[in-house]
Amino acid sequence: MKLTQQHQSGFTLVEIAIVLVIIGLLLGGVLKGQEMIENSRIKSVAADLRGVSAAYNSYVDRFHALPGDELLATMTARGWPATAAAGNANNVLNITPAQTFTNAGEQTGLWQALRAAGFTTGDPAATGVAALPKTGTGGLIGVTVAPYGLTGVAGCVSGLTTKQARGVDTIIDGTEANNLGDARGINGAANPLAPVAAAPAATAYNETTIVNTWTLCRSL
Repeated sequence: MKLTQQHQSGFTLVEIAIVLVIIGLLLGGVLKGQEMIENSRIKSVAADLRGVSAAYNSYVDRFHALPGDELLATMTARGWPATAAAGNANNVLNITPAQTFTNAGEQTGLWQALRAAGFTTGDPAATGVAALPKTGTGGLIGVTVAPYGLTGVAGCVSGLTTKQARGVDTIIDGTEANNLGDARGINGAANPLAPVAAAPAATAYNETTIVNTWTLCRSL
């Protein structure tokens, strides 16, 4: 009887090491890509707030009036829709913090005026929550007056994660201000979370312990 010797083939330690290195590089690339996407979203939110500020102040410079506060006759005289939401022309925007993400008060007219004047995109005739712009993170952009102890008209964004809120705060204030600078906000279970008038306490952006989303505002 002739006996034959069988050899089992398998991976060598060098081959296994090469495979592990390749897997590590792939995972590192995926994580790096996700981080870049997240950073891009954070920058887009800060840019959105700057854009609202630029549109609002450009409107004031051109028409010498607050968008949303003008009388209907004033707006229709420019050829804008007769269905525009008019204000009372008292040179004060009537938008409470609770109305920030409901598009109520004179905010409806504000967005219609900014769009009709060409300072922002969108349908000038749009009303309700659907008329509010959205950020690259999926949250809403709203305008209100004196939220979180800020003075004057402010732009707010909803639905930010703790990491995103930290990033936006850092971009706006130069360093992470923990709610004490120009960017201020709170976190809570509601989304969108309406801001309040009172200034928030200094709050560290702890991604481990804070799971609720943030609403962040800054003065225009």
